Amino acid sequence: MKSANASITAGVVLIVLGGLLLLDRFGVMDTAAFVAPLIFASVGVLFLSLFVRRRENWWAAIPGSVFLGLAAVTTATQLTGGAWGAAFLFLFMGAGFGAVFVRERGNWWALIPSGVMFTLAVIVALPQELQGTPTAAVLFLGLAATFGVLSLIPVRVEDASGHTERMKWPLIPAGILAVMGLIFVLQAMAVLIAADFAFPAVMILAGLALMVYAFRSHRGGGQKAHSPGPRAG
Repeated sequence: MKSANASITAGVVLIVLGGLLLLDRFGVMDTAAFVAPLIFASVGVLFLSLFVRRRENWWAAIPGSVFLGLAAVTTATQLTGGAWGAAFLFLFMGAGFGAVFVRERGNWWALIPSGVMFTLAVIVALPQELQGTPTAAVLFLGLAATFGVLSLIPVRVEDASGHTERMKWPLIPAGILAVMGLIFVLQAMAVLIAADFAFPAVMILAGLALMVYAFRSHRGGGQKAHSPGPRAG
């Protein structure tokens, strides 16, 4: 039944595309500009139908979002002459990776490319006069926010208890990226911070963050090792 539905959908798409090409060949209307977006959109819808049908098909959201994004890019490019076009691709891809996490919460890794894609969408959409240091600030702050959100996601622990806990390691890249983003923000606001001092400061802060993380991990492991076991009845 599913294969029959897929065949019907593919048949309808081919008929529509063939009809548009015939109209273009006979000079009835200029349909060549609509062919590529329709092809991309059709393929994207097919992948999204796989995503919706079965929970195991979470992977289909990724190629589906890519093809829908390509359809949006080609359409926006034709309508606006290229402005905002590429931003739509990153927006759709970010939404696709986000859908992977929503469908299967164990795929927490999908939040990283999702945040990266949304950040790139904002960067591409920035006006030309804000290119440069503001772009770097948006990049680092967007990545910092991505890892910050990741640290709030409960992840199932692989042991007999099956309980969930939040990951702590994303706080390290989040802190480092946030510091670098704030440095670029200050530079963009014409506050003089020489790069000769900024990057060594970031390295020192990164080293301190790693040491704090190692100390807390060692301390937490020691407390678990010395915690008293259950008393015998």
